[in-house]
Formats: sequence, C-alpha cells, structure tokens
Amino acid sequence: MKRQAGFTLVEIAIVLVIIGLLLGGILKGQELINSARVRNLADTATGIQAAYYGFVDRYRRVPGDWNAASATLAIGQSVTAGGNDNGRIDHTTGTEWAEVNALWQQLALAGFIQGSYQGGTALPNNTSSTAPLNAYNNVMAVARSNEYMAAPGMRLYLIFGRGVPATVMRELDLKLDDGVPNRGDMRASQDDGTPSVALPGVNGTISPVLMEPSCVDTTNNIWDIISDSQDCNAVYVF
Repeated sequence: MKRQAGFTLVEIAIVLVIIGLLLGGILKGQELINSARVRNLADTATGIQAAYYGFVDRYRRVPGDWNAASATLAIGQSVTAGGNDNGRIDHTTGTEWAEVNALWQQLALAGFIQGSYQGGTALPNNTSSTAPLNAYNNVMAVARSNEYMAAPGMRLYLIFGRGVPATVMRELDLKLDDGVPNRGDMRASQDDGTPSVALPGVNGTISPVLMEPSCVDTTNNIWDIISDSQDCNAVYVF
C-alpha cells in the first residue's frame, strides 16, 4: 500500500502554538513601543512647558518674543532669531512662524532644552533644523491660537505634531488629562476639512497642527481608535 505523506495532529498543534507565541510576542512588542512613545510625548510636553516657564522666570521675557539683540546680551550666546518684545508669541501675517521658530532657538541657547535651532520665518518641517520633532518624526511647535476643539479663547499651546496614531493619542490624553479630546488641557487639533489652519491669519492645507478627520468621533467626544487613524495631532494648552 502507498503511504500518504502529511502532518500529524501533534505536528500541526506544535506549529500553531509556535505561531501563537510569535504573534503574541509581536503584539506585546508593539504595545511596549506604543507605551514608550506615549511616555516620550508626555515627558516632552511637560518638559517644554517647564522650559518655557523657567525661561520666563530667569529672564522675565517670553522666549521667541524677545528681540535677538537683547537676548544675545543676556544669554551670552549669539541669538539670531527673535520677536518684537510685546510679551506674547505673535503670528503676524507674512511672518507667522518667526516668533514660533525663535522660541526654540532661545530656549536651546539658554540651556533649557537640548538641540540646535536656526530660527527663521518659514513653516518648519522635519528636514530643517528649525523645530524639534516628535516620536514619529514630525514637527512640534509652541504657539498662541484658538485652533483646537472647543477652544476657550486665545491661549498658549504646544502642538504635539502630526503622524501620531489615534490609540497613542488616547493613551496620551489619559496620561496627561481626562481622555476627552474636546476639553481639558489636552485637546484634539482641527482637521484637514477646516478652512483656517495652524495659526490666526494662516490659510492653506499644510501645517503641523492638522490631523485626519477620522481621529475623533465628534458625536461621542472620544478618540476614534476603531478607525485606527495613523495621522492624529493634539495640542497641550498652557
């Protein structure tokens, strides 16, 4: 009689167990990576906030708003970017990013954050040395605006940067705030469908403050993790 070749039930069971262990390890590894990125974003947010207030406390000036010549004398480093000394981060039409970018240079030169930033008036991107990047290699910014969900008015905020999965944003919101995207200190940014983006007076479709519309379920006011969006953003209000 011709013997038929094939796997026994025991062999198949062993293969399934191995596959299950591999899948479990992959999923657990991804979970650990996401948790690390949540911690990174949270630490970055609180660190930048502390750096901002530390700068104000030491120099009695707003970083980025301080004019470059005075900042150079006080900090003892060559500051090439600055603002108009009116005590706030401005977004004047035509130079919307000048004080936003100058903030990073002044904080770094004063030793409050790590990095080397050049300032300038151009919209920052992840290939320039204008602004720090988040854990997903996208630009972060500190600005003054009401461009976020359920805005309570003009306030200072940190833009976390695009490219963050909805699941990570939800965990980050729970870690820093209340987990609800339209209230509290952490709020979802506006999405690609809004006509006004980023900062007051700036119109267009490319900005570090935008996100995909599917990131938030606006009916239930929750981060929409079911949609599994990979391009979410939020702001941390000071």
